[in-house]
Amino acid sequence: MRFGVTVKYYIKTFGCQMNVYDSKRIADMLQNMGYQSVDAPADADLILFNTCHIREKAAEKLFSDLGRMEIIKNERKERGLETIIGVAGCVVQAENEQIATRAPYVNFATGPLTYHRIPEILARIARQKDICVIDTDFPAESKFDFLPENKSVGGCSYLAIQEGCNNFCTYCIVPYTRGVETSRPVDDILQEAKNLVATNTLEINLLGQNVNSYHGEGSDGKEKNLAYLLNKLSEIEGLKRIRYTTSYPADMSDELIACHKNLKKLMPYLHLPLQSGSDKILKAMNRRHTSGQYLEIVEKLKDANPEIGLSSDFIVGFPGETDEDFNATMEMVKKVNYIQAFSFKYSRRAGTPAAVYEHQVEEKIKQQRLKILQDDLFSRQLNFNKECVGKIMPVLFESKGKKTGEIFGRTPYMQTLVAKGGADDINKIKNVIITFGGMNALAGTIKEEA
Repeated sequence: MRFGVTVKYYIKTFGCQMNVYDSKRIADMLQNMGYQSVDAPADADLILFNTCHIREKAAEKLFSDLGRMEIIKNERKERGLETIIGVAGCVVQAENEQIATRAPYVNFATGPLTYHRIPEILARIARQKDICVIDTDFPAESKFDFLPENKSVGGCSYLAIQEGCNNFCTYCIVPYTRGVETSRPVDDILQEAKNLVATNTLEINLLGQNVNSYHGEGSDGKEKNLAYLLNKLSEIEGLKRIRYTTSYPADMSDELIACHKNLKKLMPYLHLPLQSGSDKILKAMNRRHTSGQYLEIVEKLKDANPEIGLSSDFIVGFPGETDEDFNATMEMVKKVNYIQAFSFKYSRRAGTPAAVYEHQVEEKIKQQRLKILQDDLFSRQLNFNKECVGKIMPVLFESKGKKTGEIFGRTPYMQTLVAKGGADDINKIKNVIITFGGMNALAGTIKEEA
């Protein structure tokens, strides 16, 4: 990098909220080094992709994007400008050998557990030049011990409390890319939460691949669960809202469910992935629950808080799925009546057990089933949004909207909402009269304070 010149960086993030959190922490490190963020890769001295391996053809999309970055790197080189290209995240963990061979112009690649070493990697590249550093260890040390203080960038902040997964669902690559479950100590989380609140965070969303399996060490040296952590967080003055995602049904304890009754700061919305309504398919997926047990959990949640809204994930066309199995999924959707959901066609992930299962479902059938499911789910989402019209909801406004004079926020149910407002309304919770409910967003009018 050029001596005496501010180094500029560009980060593009793919995938889950954990990746969004990771990208922010990487940005924190780079800014502590004096780097400056830019909006376009052509303006950047350091280009970084933070990748996700959940979706189909994730690796191919990465290499396509990297090919475009090579062009930018060569164009900048002709102007005498050095460019470092880096890749982070789950694709690195799964495809690190391919990155070195297919994209030799990449300067470094680091897995999701080792990105705290990026400053060290950049220093090594500066010394040695023309090397490609690949770091995909599963280190004994926690990356969180090496990250700078997490500061708020707005009213809502993510806070990672748990990482990795021990469930080994047969379709999922996460245990192989993020490792086994690890939980951060309670005191570390509480301190980070207090720092966020002190820098204007009003809402904290706790993150983990399996967040409700949290088992961090308390100040007394004993293991604490998520319910304990939620209760401690709710005591922080100035913190108005708490969420957590993503949850695993079998880990929804009665103590955790009780939090949805007793903690007013805990939002009445929970993402609780089902994946399939068929017990046969759930067993083949290695999910540790049945459809009946899932419904029992839903009933307990609704008894604890009758206002709670649930969302879910679904996979259609899993190997061996019959029409009867798919119909069982549709029946579960009807019984639970989700207010939001994400649904996908099953796609093979190399290295997972389901990738070599017999009775793979034809693409045409997967597509037909997905359309039927999504039509139903979208209809329920639209109906819920329309039912909100006329209600008054507290909305946390996060940013300016796309149109002049509009601001963007989220309701307690994670619905996006736009309203007329100004800069003074951003990073504040305002009561809003809902005037419109569409498929993907609400609109409303900020209620004047008495």
